[in-house]
Amino acid sequence: MNVAIRYAAGSDIGCNRENNEDSGYAGARLIAVADGMGGYAGGEVASSTVIGSLRSLDTDAERDDLVEILARAVAEANEKLRIAREERPDLSRMGTTLTAMLWSGESVALAHIGDSRGYLLRDGELFQMTQDHTMDELLKAEAEQAGKTADPAETSRLSHVLYRVLDGREDREPDLRLREARLGDRYLLCSDGLSGPVDAQNIYEVLSAEADPQRAVDRLIEMARENGGPDNITAVVADVIEPEHYPETPPRTVGAAASA
Repeated sequence: MNVAIRYAAGSDIGCNRENNEDSGYAGARLIAVADGMGGYAGGEVASSTVIGSLRSLDTDAERDDLVEILARAVAEANEKLRIAREERPDLSRMGTTLTAMLWSGESVALAHIGDSRGYLLRDGELFQMTQDHTMDELLKAEAEQAGKTADPAETSRLSHVLYRVLDGREDREPDLRLREARLGDRYLLCSDGLSGPVDAQNIYEVLSAEADPQRAVDRLIEMARENGGPDNITAVVADVIEPEHYPETPPRTVGAAASA
């Protein structure tokens, strides 16, 4: 089956930040969100470097090699971060999350590292496709394996501490998965500046109610700001459609990568 995606993207500085360290990309074969960190300028460089590097994937790719292609591209982006850190000591603490999807027909490769998120709205249900690489989630998983319950106070304290990001160092491998898209699917990639202030129920309601992808993106960002907007806010929405039903539109780059 041949399918296409109708996509939209948006990014907002939020209510409390002085600069936007998020970057996002939406194209016919690639969608991605990166949330940079590492002090003033560092986060912008990290997220825009990674998104700028991945944009070359927005072209036809062999279906059988999707995961390998995306994995290599993430590794190459991480190498660019290593080079940037060596050339500029002031960027030594920079890093970025990344959630990206690479399409070939109904096959889609998903790469994820950090606490940006990927959601799927399918048949009236919302699923979170990614797992946050935060210390609280790690503690919860370890406790569950041991048949115990993690200390709520400890997990709350560590809820924003990341144990895996792209930062130019070795062994920064993302979670990788091959998925099958279906007609009618709606995908959302977002930074935690959205998933933090806006809970899953409200995300579900917006994705279900707003038929136009750009209106959905704009409304989600608006809701994050209404709920305090404590961080930068970036969202990409992609709908799986029949190719003849929607003409391909130009790709969109948002956030720090748009001005890089």
